[in-house]
Amino acid sequence: MIPIASRVPDPRVRRLTATLYGYTFLSDLVLLYPLYVVFFADTGLSVGQIASLFVIWSAAGILFEVPSGAWADVLSRRLLLCLAPLVAAAGFALWVLLPSYPAFAVGFLLWGAGGALVSGALEALVWTELDQLGAVGRYARVLGRARTAGVLGVVLSGVLAGPVLAAGGYPAVGAASVLACLLATIVATRFPEHRAPASARVPFAGPASAARSVDTAPPRPDQSDAAPPVHPDDDGDRGWWETLRAGVTEVRTRPPVRSAVLLVAVVAADWGALDEYTPLLALDTGVGAQAVPLLLLVLWAGVTVGGLLAPAGERLGGRGYAALLGLVGVALAGGALLRHPAGFVLLAVAFGAAQLATVLADARLQARITGTSRATVTSLAGMATDVLIIVTYAGYGLLATAAGNAVAFALTAGAYLVVALVLLTRRRRTAAPAGVVAVVTTAPD
Repeated sequence: MIPIASRVPDPRVRRLTATLYGYTFLSDLVLLYPLYVVFFADTGLSVGQIASLFVIWSAAGILFEVPSGAWADVLSRRLLLCLAPLVAAAGFALWVLLPSYPAFAVGFLLWGAGGALVSGALEALVWTELDQLGAVGRYARVLGRARTAGVLGVVLSGVLAGPVLAAGGYPAVGAASVLACLLATIVATRFPEHRAPASARVPFAGPASAARSVDTAPPRPDQSDAAPPVHPDDDGDRGWWETLRAGVTEVRTRPPVRSAVLLVAVVAADWGALDEYTPLLALDTGVGAQAVPLLLLVLWAGVTVGGLLAPAGERLGGRGYAALLGLVGVALAGGALLRHPAGFVLLAVAFGAAQLATVLADARLQARITGTSRATVTSLAGMATDVLIIVTYAGYGLLATAAGNAVAFALTAGAYLVVALVLLTRRRRTAAPAGVVAVVTTAPD
């Protein structure tokens, strides 16, 4: 059984979480975040060139995502977490030292690679360490707070970017961004790391546990979620290629894991892509450019609250999780179609609910992974997310060209209503027998 988190966590748990929160905060305290598009334009890049840089960035994430997950499983997850900010810092330094299209392209390649090094490795390390400490039931709330720490880093970077730019120009902004990355690397060295989990079996039971918040029903007798016995050599002697194949095989052959990967991708990709279009949506409400950051701040406040609500979200049942996704879809569409600054309150509710749904979906995935390729499987979910984000970008562009931003935003948000309906339908087909408590909805086991 997954241990239920105690009210007073072990000091080792506190050290792990403090390190995690500091790392995610510093990793997102990059003052170039709110300014890089303006920086590119000031350098003389056209809109088409800037768009091509975004494609390079996304492609780099897809290219490095899964290989880096296998590296994390074979080498050291902590090592990759230390390297990731350094790789991103090199890209930022290149931007301000040699501002040009080739330098920006290489910088985006490095930034995408740095993000891929973190994706998979971070979630796998946190889950494994909490499991080692008997506190894996805290995973969802810990991850939610970590993402909130990242949001706070983004918000603070938006507050500081203007004054730093005014004081020292883009070189000062770039230097501050590199410094934040270096500090993140220093913090990452404090992560503990145990290569083998404390338990090889992760059943889905127990209130207020990560498993309860991320499954639908107890596994059927012919499809147990218990991990097979792990051979002592499986963790230490498996090479990179074998680890990569093992992760792909686990996703391909185990329906519970495959459905969890797909749920993470679908839930995270839609609002992740729509976030990029919120400034255009803000301008369409009639406010001036100077008011756009204030409206976006409302959205970030919603995302922050959503991450902090993870402990409450763990208590959601199957219908509750589907209702949460329905809320995301309705609030996104309603906020966009309102075409008024007040609509951003609805959008903030939607973004907060989407953040919560993403955290719960990730917890579901971690609870279902039973092999030694945890980071690899998590990276597969990240790669699927990146692919869906690119598809969403393309679809949104076509819709916005034909019908405008508000309609495109609302129609894209409808994906959440479709997913909620699918989850409810599948839940009815795989309903647990009377007297058996079914946990959070998704695809059948």
